[in-house]
Amino acid sequence: MIRMMDDRAKLLLKALVERYIADGQPVGSRTLARAAGLDLSPATIRNVMSDLEELGLIASPHTSAGRIPTARGYRLFVDTMLTVRREEMPRVAEFGVPGVESPQRVISQAAHLLSSLSQFVGVVMAPRRSSVFRHIEFLSLSERRVLVIIVSPDGEVQNRIVQTQANFTQSQLVEAANFLNMHYAGLTIEAVRERLTTELDALRGEIADLMKQAVDIGAQPAEQDGVVVAGERNLLSVSEFSSDLGNLRRLFDLFEQKTQLVRLLDVSNQADGVRIYIGGESQVVPFEDLSVVTAPYEVDGQVVGTLGVIGPQRMPYDRMIQIVDVTAKLVSNALSHTK
Repeated sequence: MIRMMDDRAKLLLKALVERYIADGQPVGSRTLARAAGLDLSPATIRNVMSDLEELGLIASPHTSAGRIPTARGYRLFVDTMLTVRREEMPRVAEFGVPGVESPQRVISQAAHLLSSLSQFVGVVMAPRRSSVFRHIEFLSLSERRVLVIIVSPDGEVQNRIVQTQANFTQSQLVEAANFLNMHYAGLTIEAVRERLTTELDALRGEIADLMKQAVDIGAQPAEQDGVVVAGERNLLSVSEFSSDLGNLRRLFDLFEQKTQLVRLLDVSNQADGVRIYIGGESQVVPFEDLSVVTAPYEVDGQVVGTLGVIGPQRMPYDRMIQIVDVTAKLVSNALSHTK
């Protein structure tokens, strides 16, 4: 799409997005002419805006003659036009004392720091549990409900309930657990996943599915402490959300239930560096008006979690990128030196 636009159109789109992010008001042709610094007539600018609208990059609200960016317009701006200027981040020097703060304290502090610096919502996925299991057990609870008990090499016990596609007798569950313990104990979750894919064809499909479920939850944090959220009330001052109580309620449900947040951060966990997800362009972000800026953090060089900022599409992406990037480095440093 960028190839279909001349330099003038690119410059006007960039100016329009930046002006809308700054003011929150639809941008008219006269305002855009001043913002872009181009000596163009309002009629010429209107023609270019019409072309950008046909490309799906901007749209015209019903109540205004001005234009606002679409999700596609934001994506093009973020991917090809955004320049991140390094600024001094206030108060980051107060963050965590390596070797002193507990991991839980570091995670909580990071979420509040993200919220404070961004004035939006800060989210941090807690570090994943050990990706190696020492022992696993299955216990039948009721019809199609199985308790999975996973013991890590350091003795930590994780209990999770899974819904199964079929009913299993306790003897079948014992047989499945014995198979996993005999063949896979001590391996990383990634290695177990890879081997299960090729080695379980001979087993009954339902048992194979149960084993895969157990492996998948082995590296997941428990839902109640898996994600730390801070600053939800900041969204009350964002006009895009505060003007629609139904939308605002759905957002707070998202933060309370956290399941979708875990899924979103889990996707981000597999990406390198800072990533930007814009609502309306994919199923990753559940709400059209949201944008999410994320980055993974590490412990001793290994990615163990993800953190980020959640806010409106109309956010200053250059500043959010810097905030998220700096916080991820602070968390990585603090956790790598925490004993």
